[in-house]
Amino acid sequence: MPSNTTSSVFFYAYVLESSKDKERYIGYTHNLKRRVEEHKRGLNFSTKFRLPFRLIYFEGCLDRKDAQRRERYLKTTQAQYINFGWLRHNERCRSCITGQGRRFIGLRLSEYGRQKALGSGS
Repeated sequence: MPSNTTSSVFFYAYVLESSKDKERYIGYTHNLKRRVEEHKRGLNFSTKFRLPFRLIYFEGCLDRKDAQRRERYLKTTQAQYINFGWLRHNERCRSCITGQGRRFIGLRLSEYGRQKALGSGS
């Protein structure tokens, strides 16, 4: 395989969980270790008031756009409702359309949830 077809750069979609309020933050980055440290040190405005955080999930992608798409899939945002006119539908319909990413994370982390419920953190 020619050397120009391989890449040492990965892009990551990731999920952090706040120990303070148990809410999750979903993002993407090309340097996962650095980005998680930034969150932990309170350098991100979106998360600094919900410290401390723990990395609970990540996926590696070979392309930035793929990581961005994966991040969007994992999130549920009001912008999706507005951009596609989904605000006219009822609440049940909205959750069906945009809840797939959250359900995916819940299923992928089912063992993590079981361990938390039993009180074993790792």
